[in-house]
Amino acid sequence: MPTHRPNIVLLLTDQQRRDTLGCYGAPVCRTPHLDRVAAQGVRFDQAYTNTAICTAVRASLLTGLEPHKHGMLANFERNVGYPWELPEGLVPFSHYLNSAGYRCGVVGKWHLGLTRGPECYGFEGTHFPGWDAPKHHPEYEAYLEKHGLPRWSVRDEIRGTFPNGKPSIALAGIYQGPVEGTYPYFLAERTIQRLQEYARGYHDQGQPFFLRTDFFGPHLPYFIPQEYADLYDPALVQRSPSMDETFEDKPRVHLWYSQHWAFDTYPWETWQKIVAMYWGYVTLIDEQIGRILQAMDDLGLTEHTALFFSADHAGFVGNHRLSDKGPEMYDDIYRIPMLARWPGHFPVGACDAFVTLMDLMPTFLELAGVPIPEIVDGRSLLPLCQGAVPPNWPDEVFFQFHGHHFPYPQRGIRTRTHKLVVNPADVNELYDLTADPYELHNRINDPAYADVRRDLLQRLYRHLVDKRDNFYHWMTTMFEVS
Repeated sequence: MPTHRPNIVLLLTDQQRRDTLGCYGAPVCRTPHLDRVAAQGVRFDQAYTNTAICTAVRASLLTGLEPHKHGMLANFERNVGYPWELPEGLVPFSHYLNSAGYRCGVVGKWHLGLTRGPECYGFEGTHFPGWDAPKHHPEYEAYLEKHGLPRWSVRDEIRGTFPNGKPSIALAGIYQGPVEGTYPYFLAERTIQRLQEYARGYHDQGQPFFLRTDFFGPHLPYFIPQEYADLYDPALVQRSPSMDETFEDKPRVHLWYSQHWAFDTYPWETWQKIVAMYWGYVTLIDEQIGRILQAMDDLGLTEHTALFFSADHAGFVGNHRLSDKGPEMYDDIYRIPMLARWPGHFPVGACDAFVTLMDLMPTFLELAGVPIPEIVDGRSLLPLCQGAVPPNWPDEVFFQFHGHHFPYPQRGIRTRTHKLVVNPADVNELYDLTADPYELHNRINDPAYADVRRDLLQRLYRHLVDKRDNFYHWMTTMFEVS
């Protein structure tokens, strides 16, 4: 436990791949400001989302619970019969921090329920609803008018063709305005204003604060100014081996989602442009994060603030002939970036322990000196941030998914060498991550992997039983588990 309570800042992006950050080895895409955070703190090399869907994982981050326990299992725009709001009685970390004297604020994307915004959960801040930035939100439009900026408009959208012959969902396009008119810039402005307000309370009255900024990007569509669309030469985009996915011995739904995202209707040169624009979006957001970091320096907050950065999940961006996310448990969407910095308290370095977004909730509580409730499934990252790996820290991570456009339950387990995915409606999956890092070859029926399959099924089953996830009932009759 820290000797004094720090301020806490969380910067969260949406659908950002870890391989877009220089500190994770990105060869082309530039993220100097996030790289600075990594160079001054802890880089988690085995960080994962608990489920690759916005609302469900954001609820896990808020409550520290696995998705099947909080029940928020689908984005409301595609809700397939799950709860619309977080059930009464579940206590978000903000309420614990409020009780401990913290002032809590949120700027940006919320996407946690249909109508209940951050004010219902102990946060100060405007409710920006939906999966995409609300371009006609009155606060955003007032900002544009105040600064003489044009209202939102886009040209040159890049679209493929749906299976039914209609134009597909836009993946990219040109925002007709300067960077100051983009949502990332707008949210950074609001964050800096909130930091200025909270800094006064911290320096004058000693009141600590928690502040989270949730960017809507680099989630598709990649609508960015021309200068960012042209920032990276498309010729520098190399074809990932996973783009040659055949879907052989894979669940049929993978092919269906590929068709839904119209992957094969774009020529390779167009995919190069789309990926280059995705990188441009990432760099645009990194620049806004740089403005936030500079404000923290100028306000004398950096030394007194535990800063965290992550993404709610990643995105395919063409890999496995897919876009967005869906009922596929590939590392492309489940493995995420995660950084932590608190100068003088968190040693600089890389951490190779398995961590998830669900672990942030108890981390925030421990930093604030608040006891962690026994009901919480996540584990505090504070020991890892301080350079120590507890002896009982798990060497595996578990995933779950419940559907997006339609119900599609999945459970998965990932170790350092293998991944197992159970799909009751279709073929199961087993990947050798050492021999097949791009997860192209399903080994579920390979006799050479019988022992691995048996071991992972047993470990997954025991986890489901321990966490009271009733998915285990399916496994009880279908596999040799106990």
